[in-house]
Amino acid sequence: MDEEKKERLESLNALFVEGIPHNAALGLKLVDVGPAPGQATMVLPYDEKLVGNPETGVLHGGAVTTLMDAACGTAVFLSLPSLMRVATLDLRIDYLHPARPGQALTAEAECYKLTRQVAFVRALAHHGDPSDPVAHAAGTFILTADAPMEGA
Repeated sequence: MDEEKKERLESLNALFVEGIPHNAALGLKLVDVGPAPGQATMVLPYDEKLVGNPETGVLHGGAVTTLMDAACGTAVFLSLPSLMRVATLDLRIDYLHPARPGQALTAEAECYKLTRQVAFVRALAHHGDPSDPVAHAAGTFILTADAPMEGA
């Protein structure tokens, strides 16, 4: 990875992960962007405190939902022509099979359509093989141009 992309990921992680306490508490990390605008890849490391069923060691669905929402929101933000507030309107997640205990979960999100007020996204969560997804998401995010982000 080149130095410029590495610096960009560090600044985006500061904004989307460290700047959002819930994302930081889960240990989310933005690991890639692009190559096209509106594409983001985030990782949720496996952590026993995120297990939903102690008997199986499977991650709680809420942690998976947060990963998908954060990846989708980041993809929307990366597709915007200028800084503005973004909020989830609707996020549908289909869980296809349980996450494997002990393994990190990766979410790859894409903002595939952007209008003046709404962004449309889709994402897959997997353990390294997108052809075997743990979950699929489709969602919409509202764009608020009249309320720019602080510091923008």
